[in-house]
Amino acid sequence: MLERFSSFSQRSRRHLLYGLLSATTALSVWAGTPQPSYAISWVELLLQGARVYQLSNMSDEQEVKLGKQINQQISDQVQLYRGQEVNQYVSRIGQQLVRYSDRTDIPYKFQVVEDSSVNAFATMGGYVYVTTGLIKAADNQAQLASVIAHEIGHISSRHSVEQMRQSAIAQGVLSAAGVNQSAAVQIGVDLALQRPNSREDEYEADVRGLRMMRQAGYAPSAMVNFFDELKQQGGSPPTFLSDHPAVSDRIEALKQRIDSPSGGGGLNAQAYKQQIRPLL
Repeated sequence: MLERFSSFSQRSRRHLLYGLLSATTALSVWAGTPQPSYAISWVELLLQGARVYQLSNMSDEQEVKLGKQINQQISDQVQLYRGQEVNQYVSRIGQQLVRYSDRTDIPYKFQVVEDSSVNAFATMGGYVYVTTGLIKAADNQAQLASVIAHEIGHISSRHSVEQMRQSAIAQGVLSAAGVNQSAAVQIGVDLALQRPNSREDEYEADVRGLRMMRQAGYAPSAMVNFFDELKQQGGSPPTFLSDHPAVSDRIEALKQRIDSPSGGGGLNAQAYKQQIRPLL
């Protein structure tokens, strides 16, 4: 019995060895065969053990995880304002607006960037940033809320995910499996800090932002007024007011969607100055 068992074990080991050799040979032949021209092959991705994001059907959970990594990189490249009072104020406004967004099932984080320029931007996964310069430039809470709502509108529409897909294609870093983690994070940082959105994306974010403002009780006219004030100042427009599309066209489109220019709250300038007094 022991002798038969030993013989069986030897045969089994030989069969297993032959199977592994056959699989290795087949994999080598497949790898050596010309494949479609992707930046990274499936074999390389498996060997590297890299996390890959399939941008065409990214889940909310994947988007939030990737957004967190992008946010960590952005936090290393900008100077975040640490004043608790102003940060909490901005966060309260943002969280109030989120309740009326089309994506309430992901966490949102609102952060203030210490920068004198008038600007705001967002990245995937619920991360919104506004500069101290923008906060000081706004006349009232409704105007600040209008910009925050606009950025939430980009997140609600998953514009960053689509932009990342287009950028990955243009840069040649999109594989059959998707885009690897390091490339995705770098693209996400570049998109948030440097690249304006498309005409269609800006219009959609305006519309979604205006609807959120109205439902949250803010005067929708504040968005039009703030955009118009920034346009009159001249110079390079903020990212959220890129020249493409023209600011004047966006203002006219917003005006057509406002039924009552005088309705809504958040217009008390004195109360607003009191809330942001650490910046003044």
